[in-house]
Amino acid sequence: MECTKAHMNNKCHTLEFVDTLPEEVEEKMRKDLVEYENNHGIDVNYKRFTIILRDEKREVLGVLNAFTAFSEVFIDDMWVYKPFRGKGYGEKLLQALENHFKGKGFNNINLVKSAFSAPGFYKKCGFTVEFVRENKKNPKLTKTFFIKYFDEEIQTQGILKKENGCS
Repeated sequence: MECTKAHMNNKCHTLEFVDTLPEEVEEKMRKDLVEYENNHGIDVNYKRFTIILRDEKREVLGVLNAFTAFSEVFIDDMWVYKPFRGKGYGEKLLQALENHFKGKGFNNINLVKSAFSAPGFYKKCGFTVEFVRENKKNPKLTKTFFIKYFDEEIQTQGILKKENGCS
């Protein structure tokens, strides 16, 4: 833990850099954020999940880690075990994700990839480049921001439902 003292408005504050947020702090923050979002008619809708792809022997071939927040599905990481790369398993994971959330009122699926981590693969899978953040010092770490919109008539996720059922 690294501590720094800061002075603001003639008061001393401590800034802590920690590896893990204490539960009581996380609960306080979550409660206040949810209240703030609700006051603006927004439902955070935050949920972490993982899709695991296994073969018939239950060996893990690939994993997709993601979460929902507001009206979006964010892909954190996707991994396919090296011997199985280039054989369609990555597409299988992405398709499973899309199929699971399609028709449920979400706006999009999005992710960020570094230049070294196969950004062309995501274009091939129907993702569009929103923008690129160039790393001039190390181009392999240039970030590409991808998005794939759902073709939904109505977006219902991320919006608080009113008591009469209308949003």
